[in-house]
Amino acid sequence: MIIGIAHVNLTIPPGTLEQAAEFYGNTLGFTRVAVPVLQKDTLAWFDITPRGQQIHISSNSAVPNEPTASRHPCFKLENVETLNELRERIWAHYEKGGEGKPMAVDKPGAVNSGAKGVEYPTRFFARDYAGNRLEFSL
Repeated sequence: MIIGIAHVNLTIPPGTLEQAAEFYGNTLGFTRVAVPVLQKDTLAWFDITPRGQQIHISSNSAVPNEPTASRHPCFKLENVETLNELRERIWAHYEKGGEGKPMAVDKPGAVNSGAKGVEYPTRFFARDYAGNRLEFSL
């Protein structure tokens, strides 16, 4: 039986692993962990929970990123306060610019860019510097 997700793999352009470290490590606060030695120049792995769930960032994909694609992971947050704090932090990185700057993020206080309906909990979306769509929800 499946009991959870071990990891989600997102693709980035070659040569941008340090931007991944800035966005996923510093802005989102994930912990970078070791990757297989032979793949250290093409992968970055980040723990997102103490139970081993991870995001894998790969720069060796033959398929280019599609900056408008709807594929995405959804990160679950504990409560509205932490969700809003993260939205503010990602927005601040977006406005500040620099290494690993997100390509887009729903502005704090504005309506989220996702589909609408009563089925959807409080949430917001962002795109990392490589165009990967990310959802953050309760």
